[in-house]
Amino acid sequence: MTWRQVFLLSGFSALVFLSMLREGTAQAAGEEASEDAKQKIFMQESDASNFLKRRGKRSPKSQDEVNAEGRQKLRADELRREYHEEQRNEFENFVEEQNDEQEERSREAVEQWRQWHYDGLYPSYLYNRHHI
Repeated sequence: MTWRQVFLLSGFSALVFLSMLREGTAQAAGEEASEDAKQKIFMQESDASNFLKRRGKRSPKSQDEVNAEGRQKLRADELRREYHEEQRNEFENFVEEQNDEQEERSREAVEQWRQWHYDGLYPSYLYNRHHI
């Protein structure tokens, strides 16, 4: 090998070694950055409990809390109203079907009675009887 090839080979290996070293430090820095990001997103358990207990039971609510509770109540009322309206509609449909079936059965029974009692006259003799 010539000196030129040896020089290029050693330079290339040094370049590869330096890039691997830089990549390792970047990964370590990335892990530290992700830990830092987790600390920014998630708070300690004690801080979280203090955050939830920030307002005492007797202290007045903020306007945002009052508005949020009002929206929740309105939404619950709307859902309850829709549910009861749907139940009422289903019951009305059920009752209407029951009444239709009952009318059909009674109509069929009346029709059968008329056919059984028909005496060949039209209108039938039973309805034209004169009482003396």
